[in-house]
Amino acid sequence: MSLASDELWMEEALRCAQRALEAGEVPVGAVVVCEGKIVGRGWNRNIADSDPSAHAEIVALREAGAAVGNHRLGRCDVFVTIEPCAMCAGALVHARIRRLVYGADDAKAGAVRSTMELLSHPKLNHNVEVRGGILAGRSAELLQEFFRKRR
Repeated sequence: MSLASDELWMEEALRCAQRALEAGEVPVGAVVVCEGKIVGRGWNRNIADSDPSAHAEIVALREAGAAVGNHRLGRCDVFVTIEPCAMCAGALVHARIRRLVYGADDAKAGAVRSTMELLSHPKLNHNVEVRGGILAGRSAELLQEFFRKRR
């Protein structure tokens, strides 16, 4: 996949993150792309849904599964503004996601490269190709803006 197309899909994930920011949620956005088409969109909805599992990636995966008609999304790629946590990384493995593209690293909770490397763990039955750092500055800026306003 080309950097230009990865950036295009990441722009859509950033739009989703903006929706979370406008709703007072931590601004994380995600899109699931299958065969050149968005099949799932998500943004953090933990507060709105009173649901600790309503992270952007989970919301997008649920929508994608419904759109595709299958819980296995092996021909799909996920684009998310921040490195996924352990819960979301695990969901990517269970969904058999082909590829993850993310923006900013998450030094405290990132489970792809920062705190652990869950997606490439040798004992798992599925590994996900990873590309990090795509539009990382813009992704990080949204998060920093959110937390600056909360202090």
